[in-house]
Amino acid sequence: MNHTIATIAVLVASVFWGTTGTAASFAPDISPFAIGAFAMGFGGVLLCLTSLTQLINNASTLRKHYSLTLLGSACVAIYPLAFYTSMNSAGVAIGTVVSIASAPLFTVLLEYLIEKKPIATRWLVSFCFGAIGIGLIALGKEYNPATKGLFSQNIGILLGLIAGLTYAGYSWVAKRLISKGVHSRATMASLFGGAACVLLPSLLITGDTLFATVTNTSVALYMAIVPMFLGYWLFSIGLKTIAASQAVLITLLEPIIATILAIVVLNEQFQQIGWLGIGLVSVSLVIQTVNIKQFVNTLQKTHIDDLR
Repeated sequence: MNHTIATIAVLVASVFWGTTGTAASFAPDISPFAIGAFAMGFGGVLLCLTSLTQLINNASTLRKHYSLTLLGSACVAIYPLAFYTSMNSAGVAIGTVVSIASAPLFTVLLEYLIEKKPIATRWLVSFCFGAIGIGLIALGKEYNPATKGLFSQNIGILLGLIAGLTYAGYSWVAKRLISKGVHSRATMASLFGGAACVLLPSLLITGDTLFATVTNTSVALYMAIVPMFLGYWLFSIGLKTIAASQAVLITLLEPIIATILAIVVLNEQFQQIGWLGIGLVSVSLVIQTVNIKQFVNTLQKTHIDDLR
């Protein structure tokens, strides 16, 4: 698959994921755990139903690599619980920074330690811009952070690291399964379908308001169909071609979309330091998505043609 198409697929998936915070704000009485469990769980069911042929055709390969599949499913199930609890314990800013900014680092470490892939200088530079940018965006969004005790903050940071690790984990597992010959749709369906077996039963405890109103129902279905089902289908398309570490780094676009929607749709206030963060993340994305060498060669060729 063309590298550009794969990159665009991940970027569009990130745009979809960036809408989740704004969408959830229209149903504030739904527990974050419930909406996260339903979105990822029901999204997993949709992925399975629309990928039955691929799942059947790849069943033997998935059974052969059942340990990878179970690991990926566990990561999918743990991620939303760790992410939301991290923000609740340490505050939105710290929880967001630790969870989102640590995921690309964990992904590249998994590739380096297990697959012996070298860490590219381009990736490292892009990550530095992105991680600093995410931190500044979080500072720009949170004017009056709730006072948290030291113990609560430490627990939140630990959970944020777990969220980042599990996000990296299921992205890495998905790439590994695809590289072993499993169809990309079957890969995502198996991981999210396995997680659904854990997430959906939890709604018996947390999901009492999930379908209480038309608005709540609409938000829940939107979250499951667009960000989760379509988003992870596009993400799997991207993983066919690009490395998991690059794909996860590209998804740093997600907080930019979330921030812009919060300002435009929800009229949230945003400090100037946050705009600097958006600029740094944008630089990170350009470094990661644009073929600099090809771009320079094109400029040089154009210049030479003009001289002629």
